[in-house]
Amino acid sequence: MDRKLIYTGNAILILLVLAGTLAYFLAKPAAFRGTLYAEPLPPAGEIELAKADGQTFRMSEQRGKIVLLFFGYTSCPDVCPTTLAETKQVMEKLGDKKDNTRVVFVSVDPGRDTPEKTQEYVSRFSPDFIGLSGSQEDLEPVWQAYGVFREEISGATAAGYTVNHTARTYLIDADGNLRLSYAYGTPVEDIVHDLKLLLGK
Repeated sequence: MDRKLIYTGNAILILLVLAGTLAYFLAKPAAFRGTLYAEPLPPAGEIELAKADGQTFRMSEQRGKIVLLFFGYTSCPDVCPTTLAETKQVMEKLGDKKDNTRVVFVSVDPGRDTPEKTQEYVSRFSPDFIGLSGSQEDLEPVWQAYGVFREEISGATAAGYTVNHTARTYLIDADGNLRLSYAYGTPVEDIVHDLKLLLGK
């Protein structure tokens, strides 16, 4: 057999294999690193709380933006400041794309956290972060909508009590659906990776 024909045939075979491999990866759904919610994606629970400036924040009005939502409190000794510091890094790594992302922090400590105090707290990490609080009556439906656990532990610190609470970060996509969540300690790069997939590189 003509050696030239053999080489040509092998080259065509290699090209076909490469083309098939490329088509497979292009068709394969993007691999997110956070915990995905099952399809059909659940709509994000409504949040309607007064901000420090007197205006009302509504989750339903955030359509078109991606929201990173975290529940915590201003007297938190560890989890909350760590999460907010890491979220600040996430936003910095997004560059210009951060304009399409909101960071929202909702208090689990209505007894001590006013809207003003909560906003002042999150602003230490970034002036763009949104801090929300309210009365127990205002906040309980929000906690329930996101399955947030909270428990006051009396006498745990000089401040009087600490609050054990859910430490996940929730990602609400631009369509207003719960898309992903992240456990405490998730690497910054993993969250950045997922946001870039959703925002489009």
